[in-house]
Amino acid sequence: MMHYTITGNGQPIVLVHGFGEDSRIWENQVASLQQIARLIIPELPGTGRTNPEPSVSMESMADGIAAILLSEKIDKAIIIGHSMGGYITLAFAEKYPDMLTAFGLVHSTAYADTEQKKEARAKSMEFIRQHGTAVFLESTTPNLFTAKNRPFIDKTIHYIATSNSYILPGTLISFLEAMIQRKDKTLILSQSRVPVLFVVGKDDQAVPFANTMQQVHLPQLSYIHILRQSGHMGMLEETEKCTNAIIQFLNMVK
Repeated sequence: MMHYTITGNGQPIVLVHGFGEDSRIWENQVASLQQIARLIIPELPGTGRTNPEPSVSMESMADGIAAILLSEKIDKAIIIGHSMGGYITLAFAEKYPDMLTAFGLVHSTAYADTEQKKEARAKSMEFIRQHGTAVFLESTTPNLFTAKNRPFIDKTIHYIATSNSYILPGTLISFLEAMIQRKDKTLILSQSRVPVLFVVGKDDQAVPFANTMQQVHLPQLSYIHILRQSGHMGMLEETEKCTNAIIQFLNMVK
């Protein structure tokens, strides 16, 4: 089973981290959210204290989250995922719809990879094989932040890159392979019987703003928050606004 931490009391909420990061990416949100919710924060395979797996898929990691909820005797939860964590959230929504109260996509998308995106991921895999995790994260992490923010949070960017350099190259490659293989999930959005949160970065280069805005109308009930000073890392670039977006969503779906 994936390792996870639980803190706070109230409505169960699962916070799922993304690629090239671990559960610490949510640190800035935990202090506020644990006052109003019971936070379950998993560490995906090969991150934190969870052992690596030879191969993973969005569905297998969704199964891991379901196993955590069953272990904790939680019948329903809100699941919020960042980037790849959003892909896992969508896989969970497809496989376990009756276990969801609501779900949220933070800088994420229901679209499958384009051929261009698949090629870029394949190049990343080869780069990781040749140069390892540390060099890969040092070269790619700054691009996740909007250019105008980078000079002001350069220490944070450096910390994100270096603190996650322990992740094995094989783990990153397995995540990239899983992202390439994932299918389009827009039908999951359009058929959702529960509210869906979208947190969107205006300057997000990884999941472009226009891309996400084509999806927000699909669920029957959507809550949309645009972070106008953020790229792909609103939890760190506009911490208070990102946290408040989640809190407002929780209050709406009680």
